[in-house]
Amino acid sequence: MTARPAPRLPRLLEALLGAGTDLDLRGLLRHIVDGAAELTGAGRAALVVTDPGESGLAESGLAEIRTPGPDPVPGTAPLLRVPIHVGDEEFGELRLTGRPGAAPFTVEDEQLLRVLATQAGVSIGNARLYETARQRERWIEGAAAVTTALLTEEGADDALTTVAERARLLAGASAGVILHPTAEGGMSIVTASSPDDPDGMLGATITPGSPVLEQLLGGEPVFIEDSATDPRMTTHVRHRFGPSMMLPLQAGGRLIGTLALPRRRGGRPYTDLERLLATQFASQAALALVLADARRGRERLAVYEDRDRIARDLHDLVVQRLFATGMMLESTRRRPGADDVGDILGRAVDELRSTVGEVRTTIFALQQPPADRPTGLRGRVLRETASAAARLGFAPSTHFAGAVDTRVPDRVADRLLTALRDALADASARPGVSRVEVTVETPARSPDGRDGVRLRVVDDGEGGPEEGRGTTVAWWAPL
Repeated sequence: MTARPAPRLPRLLEALLGAGTDLDLRGLLRHIVDGAAELTGAGRAALVVTDPGESGLAESGLAEIRTPGPDPVPGTAPLLRVPIHVGDEEFGELRLTGRPGAAPFTVEDEQLLRVLATQAGVSIGNARLYETARQRERWIEGAAAVTTALLTEEGADDALTTVAERARLLAGASAGVILHPTAEGGMSIVTASSPDDPDGMLGATITPGSPVLEQLLGGEPVFIEDSATDPRMTTHVRHRFGPSMMLPLQAGGRLIGTLALPRRRGGRPYTDLERLLATQFASQAALALVLADARRGRERLAVYEDRDRIARDLHDLVVQRLFATGMMLESTRRRPGADDVGDILGRAVDELRSTVGEVRTTIFALQQPPADRPTGLRGRVLRETASAAARLGFAPSTHFAGAVDTRVPDRVADRLLTALRDALADASARPGVSRVEVTVETPARSPDGRDGVRLRVVDDGEGGPEEGRGTTVAWWAPL
């Protein structure tokens, strides 16, 4: 006579199947608990986790997964407890109670539950491996996205913000912070990404002498359990945060700064895997920052070289040809019989001289690094006229006579620039202005014979002395 299969075998197989196919850890634990209750007829089943942080339950404030059911009076209801092992580690314990009629659990119940617990351990291990692979994939994709962004963005500040923001999202941190070494020997927050109040973090400083600085300035990662209470932390914003990672941004032996990823107070501690992945991300981000900076340097160098080439071409070709043409016209004007066209030739020579002056001014402007603030009077005047072009709708014509950069002291140059700024503002507000000429000349003598510097700003707008058009502003100061 053939033995009939045990009536609970299908339920065991169903429970094993549910525990073996779910790769989401929380969903898997729920399957295990529900399967245990169904398999044994328990009114209440719970899986108490040994380390909630490792299981990912602490992030939700949970230390167990359980089925809904009445809570029996302690000490009066039968209790069945079976451990779940993942490899050599005890992951947690299944606890069942509440059999109908307060009936005790049987040996068969315990055997079935141990079979389920064994399969659960294997499945939990697989779910952990899957989650680890997903974490690695996310961090790798994040590092690749940061590298792509840094090699296409322009500003250094944007690059640091990109690193801080992406790292914060990947780590599930409360903030992503970049610190730079200070001249005093400390470290200061220069970039902060946070959904709360990043502005309050900017400028916060780890003071010189802090024990954590030796590790950070030496390029070593620092892992902190609680930023608010750790005596090594000295910033005024440390009370906001709990677990934190401080990772060196270092490439090719060069320390760019430190990437800090703090979580909220009471937040889940970082796992060893998260620390490893974040450290690798920081190394990749540092390399991308160095490459992006080198790219911007090459682009700036290319611009400088192009500007130098244009300046050389203007000087070698345009200026020389204009000068030669002026000499030819001057020579023609002096020939016998040229009286009829003398005035025309004279005006042509004056225009050529003016054009040569403007081209030389342009050459000087091209030779100045575009990102640098000009220091000489010539460069500062050109900067003011270039700024006025946006208001005027055209660029003023600018002329220099004499060694304005070497003869005019800074105190006089500052006053001249104020007068120039006011004159250009008045010209831009005057109707009908289509041309503005700016002339700076030194030495320029005063009526009493003193040497000085003269500024003239002439426009063709309405309201001038000649037929209601044209205004001249003249300014002079002694040297």
